[in-house]
Amino acid sequence: MSARAAASNLHGSAPDRSPVVLLVIDAINDFDFADGRQVAADALLVAQRIRRLKQLARRAGIATVYVNDNFGRWRSDFRTLVAHCLRAAARGRAVTRLLRPDRRDYFVLKPKHSAFHSTTLDLLLEHLGTRTLILTGLLADSCILLTAQEAHMRGYRVVVPEDCVAARRPDDRRRALALMRRALDADTRPVEAMDVKALQRGSRRRRGRR
Repeated sequence: MSARAAASNLHGSAPDRSPVVLLVIDAINDFDFADGRQVAADALLVAQRIRRLKQLARRAGIATVYVNDNFGRWRSDFRTLVAHCLRAAARGRAVTRLLRPDRRDYFVLKPKHSAFHSTTLDLLLEHLGTRTLILTGLLADSCILLTAQEAHMRGYRVVVPEDCVAARRPDDRRRALALMRRALDADTRPVEAMDVKALQRGSRRRRGRR
């Protein structure tokens, strides 16, 4: 079997090329932290919109990558984290049930706030030929913001739908989104105002000019 055929088997039906990628950051979460109960309530509303965005992205041929904190569980893998967050007693059970990944999705575990720091994300995005990143998940003023900054430094176009990121407080989200618009030229339009097919077409043209 050729290396390409083997890679195809490993990836299932996920696309091997995806000029736009949807990142779902830290949404698989037990919310076992200070203010976790409050964040979980906001995250549940956000998760419903992320699920809708993921459906639209899949129809447009856009890959989804789950980037998740390992919660200090260095012996665990992503499936173990999903199972942990689906426990009946877990605060994040409802969110995890809404956003549970499937075999077409990609997974990256991260040890710190940024999705890029000490992870394989850059290599995966290079393999996919990605130029535009849609950032969703939590928290807007920490993991989303730091990932957006690193993405911008690496030359990616950054999209952060304002209704697809959770925060501890509404003001935290507003300030983080304002900073990303101003400093990173991020597109923060809500899901229903996005045209994911146009994003995909635009990123293909952008990639072709490089």
